[in-house]
Amino acid sequence: MPTSIIAGSTGLVGNNILYQLCENNHNVVAICRKPISGLPSTATELIIDFESFLTNGSLPACDHVFLCLGTTMKIAGNKNNFRRVDFDYPLGIAKKALESGAKKLTLISSGGADSSSKNFYLKTKGGLEDAIIDLGFDSVNIFRPGFLTGSGGRKRALSEKILMKLAKVLDLVLIGSAKKFRSINAEVLATKMVSTLKSKPGVNYYYYEDFIKP
Repeated sequence: MPTSIIAGSTGLVGNNILYQLCENNHNVVAICRKPISGLPSTATELIIDFESFLTNGSLPACDHVFLCLGTTMKIAGNKNNFRRVDFDYPLGIAKKALESGAKKLTLISSGGADSSSKNFYLKTKGGLEDAIIDLGFDSVNIFRPGFLTGSGGRKRALSEKILMKLAKVLDLVLIGSAKKFRSINAEVLATKMVSTLKSKPGVNYYYYEDFIKP
């Protein structure tokens, strides 16, 4: 049976991917910093320290890697720490997965991601996309959501809680080219990301309208 690796398996989207894969009896390796409560029986934990792992670690044989790592500037504290978590860690995991035989990769990025952007956040996300594409996976699936809604994951900041309550109203004014920034429920997004187990070769981008397709 194919094996999928999830980096960021305790986060809002990654945790949904973990449980959806396990419900369909997939073999899953969940990369995490600490034990996961209620881990499904078909999943295996790989508890790591990212700093040492990127230098000396390795991954088990795998077919597909899901990259759902991410933080916020508030949690990171500064740009260097943010880039470490949102660029260095996922890129390092991607390289390890490729060495372990992975042919497919699915990445959660961000709406507006662009390596040439003047916005630090979007520039970092876009730079990661470019770097991962250059690694040479058979299939790379890049998801560019707007604001994520749903329960679970890390504790939300007050500003995020307010935005979550306003999301449906704000979505109404995001039309035309701005529609791609509409909010999306993490469980819905995870379902579409899981579907990339059967993705076509090449680089595939997914936006809001792709997320909500049946």
